[in-house]
Amino acid sequence: MHIRTLGLWSISLSFIVSLLCSFSAHADDWLTLNIQGVSGELDRNIRAHLGQLPSSKVQRRAYIFNAEDNISAALHSLGYYHGQVEREVLSPEEGTWTLKLTIKPGPPTIIEWVDINLDGEILHDPVVLDWLNSLTIRPGDILNDGIYEQIKSQLVTLALARGYFDGKYIKSVITVNRDMNTARITLNYDSGQRYLIGDVSFEGQTLNSDLMQSLIPFKIDSPYSTANIASLNRELLDTGYFSNIKVLPLVDKSVDFYVPIKVEVSPKPSHSIELGLGADIGNTTEKTLEPRVRLTWRTPQINRFGQSQETSLEWAPDKPKFLTTYTIPLTHPLDDQLKIRLGILRDKYGVTQVYDPNDKKFKNTGELEANKFLVGVIRQQKLDNNWLLSYSLEGIREHYTQSEIDYDPTFVLFGASMSKTVRSDNSLDPKSGYFQHYSVEYANPSLGSSVRLTRIQTKYKWIDTFFEKHRIVTRLDLGINLAAEEDLAFIPPSLRYFAGGDQSIRGYSYQELGPYLDYTSASGELTRQVVGGRYLMVGSLEYQYYLTPTWRVAAFVDAGNAFDVNQIEPIVSVGPGIHWISPIGPIKLDLGVGLKETDTVDRPWRIHLTMGSEL
Repeated sequence: MHIRTLGLWSISLSFIVSLLCSFSAHADDWLTLNIQGVSGELDRNIRAHLGQLPSSKVQRRAYIFNAEDNISAALHSLGYYHGQVEREVLSPEEGTWTLKLTIKPGPPTIIEWVDINLDGEILHDPVVLDWLNSLTIRPGDILNDGIYEQIKSQLVTLALARGYFDGKYIKSVITVNRDMNTARITLNYDSGQRYLIGDVSFEGQTLNSDLMQSLIPFKIDSPYSTANIASLNRELLDTGYFSNIKVLPLVDKSVDFYVPIKVEVSPKPSHSIELGLGADIGNTTEKTLEPRVRLTWRTPQINRFGQSQETSLEWAPDKPKFLTTYTIPLTHPLDDQLKIRLGILRDKYGVTQVYDPNDKKFKNTGELEANKFLVGVIRQQKLDNNWLLSYSLEGIREHYTQSEIDYDPTFVLFGASMSKTVRSDNSLDPKSGYFQHYSVEYANPSLGSSVRLTRIQTKYKWIDTFFEKHRIVTRLDLGINLAAEEDLAFIPPSLRYFAGGDQSIRGYSYQELGPYLDYTSASGELTRQVVGGRYLMVGSLEYQYYLTPTWRVAAFVDAGNAFDVNQIEPIVSVGPGIHWISPIGPIKLDLGVGLKETDTVDRPWRIHLTMGSEL
């Protein structure tokens, strides 16, 4: 039965295609068009006014009869009022007729003045005034009815978006002097009074009313604008509480120029579980593909106060991670949050090598492994100037073996950080923007830590696009640990500095680079272990060229390292890349090549596959 259906469909489709081909050929047999004397926009406009070629004898007669009137209308719409048309019809007894049109458009009509007069409250609206100043129509231009109608439509659309619901044109006219070939454009628009935003009501939500009111990003009595409506929709969406959101301005129910806003929402499911499968490419020491499995459980709304939780469990070879975060909204669900975190994880750092006397070189035998337990409390606040301010208190206990000595230090870190991200647009591939981050953490034995430590970090990233297709991406990471020399071994690997990886120095694996220690193992082997440093300085410069809007090529230079007072070894890597700007963000394939060997790494090359926005 299934095969028969396909066969019948195939026959029907072939029959339809045959009919269409026959019809098309038949239509072309009735008339051909030959236009002379005009080109460019005039030619295109004339053909558009003439319409499709006839497909019957009756249509052909009407097409030829109306041709001159249609051409005159096409010329008039572009400012040519003295056009002349010579028509010649070649009508053989057999075969296709030919309509030959020789057109002399004549002198164009020049705009003598443009008078756009605004009355009402719109006259003081800066957005409308900016639009008015951006208009390119000027005296001396050739009259174009299409541009005139476009300006009229834009003004009405902008007025409605800005809350001038009673606006209307008092006068809108083009006065043409055909003898002088001049035109005067007059637009007189009276906006009336601008409407204001009235009460905002919510339906379908189960959250505390004070919390919902705090999400309104404007004041009641604010001037109405679609931008305000969109910002409210965006705030509600960003909370993660709702699956469906409708923000409805009830203009028809306005009273005394106040527009009530009705918001209809549907809560998200109480729980959601996501399973993610992936692989880490380019960040393993042995240049292998490292599989990853991630399970995430989210509860977007635990109670009417908007509290939520997210728990993730991630597995990778020898790198299991567990992290749960409980979020409590304070003065604002998005801009002021208290986060309580609990985590258990294992990670690897640097590289461990044993000297082979036969080959007279060090060979990799593993990495510095650390098991960490953490609990922390963080308050995040978004300030009015878009700076993100965080205060934190975090407890860490980390177990690791360094130089065959077991360490198990405890740290209580008091931290503060500030960061700011600026984008030229909200896309996943912004044309320009920058990011800056500053943080400081402090630990003291009298406050529960094993040793005294002051940790300072700063990060920068800058993006700009020149001449549409040329894009520059730069970044700089700096870090310093202030601690006594005898306490360095007690600073856990997660608080030290390492370099390498797709977000550091490409061509090297993740956290592969840094200062090392040489020691003799219990078995008598000479061993070298990368243990990280007190300082970090890594920078990058990348040039990108857009081949198409969704594909670009890149070339980059990464340089720097993690280092210590007695070990300063700058590393440089270069390489090309190709990037696809996908609907879910840029997917980048980069080839990094180190320019020199180090004491712990032969001259490397490495492929890095990454995904996500650069800001």
